[in-house]
Amino acid sequence: MKKMIIGIILFVIAILTFIRWFNSGEEYYNLKLERLKQDYSTTPVPSVDHSKLPALQKTFASPQEVTEACNSCHTERHREIMNSAHWNWERVSYIEGRGIAAAGKKNVLNNFCLGAQANELACAACHIGFGMTDDHFDFHNARNVDCMVCHDSSEEYHKGSAMAGYPDRTVNLTKVAQSVGAPRRINCGSCHFYSGGGNNVKHGDLEEAQLSCDRNVDVHMAANGMNMSCTACHTAKNHQIKGKLYSVSSTNFNRATCEDCHTGTPHFDNLLNRHNAKVSCQACHIPVYAKENPTKMDWKWSDAGKLRNGEPYKEFNADSTIEYQSIKGTFRWAKNVKPDYIWFNGTADHYLIGDTIQGTLVKMNTLFGSHDDRDSKIFPVKINTGDQIYDIRYKTLIQPKLFSLNKGDSAYWMDFDWKLASAAGMARVGLPFSGEYGFVKTVMHWPINHMVSPKEQSVGCAECHTRHDGRLASLSGFYLPGRDYNKTLDTSGFLLILACLGGVVVHASFRVISAKRRNESTAKPENTGTV
Repeated sequence: MKKMIIGIILFVIAILTFIRWFNSGEEYYNLKLERLKQDYSTTPVPSVDHSKLPALQKTFASPQEVTEACNSCHTERHREIMNSAHWNWERVSYIEGRGIAAAGKKNVLNNFCLGAQANELACAACHIGFGMTDDHFDFHNARNVDCMVCHDSSEEYHKGSAMAGYPDRTVNLTKVAQSVGAPRRINCGSCHFYSGGGNNVKHGDLEEAQLSCDRNVDVHMAANGMNMSCTACHTAKNHQIKGKLYSVSSTNFNRATCEDCHTGTPHFDNLLNRHNAKVSCQACHIPVYAKENPTKMDWKWSDAGKLRNGEPYKEFNADSTIEYQSIKGTFRWAKNVKPDYIWFNGTADHYLIGDTIQGTLVKMNTLFGSHDDRDSKIFPVKINTGDQIYDIRYKTLIQPKLFSLNKGDSAYWMDFDWKLASAAGMARVGLPFSGEYGFVKTVMHWPINHMVSPKEQSVGCAECHTRHDGRLASLSGFYLPGRDYNKTLDTSGFLLILACLGGVVVHASFRVISAKRRNESTAKPENTGTV
């Protein structure tokens, strides 16, 4: 009996020891991360003082002259730019379900400002070029490459409003040209923070607060933390910048990932490291987005067009955010938003101009992935909903002409006539318009990658591994401990627990009975006999 008990104890100890060994890992230093911290502990000093270069000692009459001066030293950089996604508005790639197809700002629609076609004069404010007034822009003219918008260090350069990508007339081109350097957050943020028509409108995790924030907002960009530039992660070789915006991109190529710096095993706990096989770093380390300023969650274009005394107007909510705007419709905003979660493998499809609408809900983009796909991980996303104009007869979304400087030019933001704006916009993209329009519900997914929180604020285990209202409640097709249950498995586990408890009770009972018998035997008087 004793040998059996000792054997059981030793077996249990062995099992527990194995589990502990399997889940533990040696404490180590992430050398890549430590090197990155060291690199950002000092402010980099430019290797070239552009203010002393002879080619820049002049008064520039046009921004194109600045570009020519840049190219006189950086002789091949313009070619790199002209092969980049920041320059071209269309790229050909393989898209699942379509085959080889072209995608990009030229032919992809979204459910924010809809599309760039027919609105180039305004949209070009976020293009790295000069003179984009219509669809005849010459993408092969190196003189129109805007070097300053990415490399200005004076913080004085900015694009003019509705000026086809040209700088504002107040910009001192000579001062800017002599102040260029590596791109900083303000260079990238001047476009990416304000896409969609305002601060934090589209992304939810990219906004002007990140120009100067603390670690609670973003551990990477925090002024009291790493204070990293965008290009620290979005590195570039020959101006091919790593990172993909999945509102227009379809391929899993040249992505910027957390593992680039943190490796695939960033934790001391191997159990957490094994999560990395199916769970993205962002899913745990970005518990909420839109931390400082709200982001737009719903946009109803069907409400646009209301006027007061014949003039457009705006309505604001309590925190001074626009709730209604005559030219755009009704908005719903949110702050400190918990992400939604999807399976994502890095590839996507999009609604392309001319696609036939199927059903009553149009997916503006589809992020591919599933539990059974080995390349898929759980990713946090922002889901934007709304409605937008479509052609009732042809069953296609409409690209309307929205912007013009003058009334009477068929632009909706000037004339408030959907039929005229639709006819002009569809003529621009070379597609028919029946004259009959309505509004259809749309949905779009935006991956959340920024606003990483300190590790102390990361998503707790119980927020996912819980039976009710967990963060991953909407994901199916796999077994999640703590959330899911299996009748056979649960019954077996329950019976196993009962068996263990029963074994303890039986064992204890035998011990009590055995002890009682020994006591009785000891207490019984010894029969010595008499003479």
